[in-house]
Amino acid sequence: MTQDQKKPKILVFSTDKISDPGIDQAGLRKIHYAPSVYVISLPCSSGVKPRWIMHALEKGFDGVFIAADGHECSYSSKCAEHTNQIILDSQALMTAKGISPKRIRMAALCSVCAEPFASHMENFSKILSNLDSTKD
Repeated sequence: MTQDQKKPKILVFSTDKISDPGIDQAGLRKIHYAPSVYVISLPCSSGVKPRWIMHALEKGFDGVFIAADGHECSYSSKCAEHTNQIILDSQALMTAKGISPKRIRMAALCSVCAEPFASHMENFSKILSNLDSTKD
């Protein structure tokens, strides 16, 4: 595989009750997404820490995707607002370190969102590949 064919390495923060079942369905239904996508499961998307995102990017991940609970979260009625703030805080840290804030994305994914998950991974891979080809 040449450098041009290399798929970006993406870390996905997913939630065990909301987005994990949809991601699992993508695998069970053999809906293709790149094998360079790695998923970490958490109880709630608002529990992601900006320092985890920075650590992932500093350790070789090309991008971080948060599969957010949105308004379906059973832990917090303000989950969507908290998760959005995590994105904003992370983007500020990224900008300060010279990392493109386009390397982080978030979308609400539910338990039946197999196709949307695969689509998000494909679109994010394209964005990251374009960033890499222009060297941020």
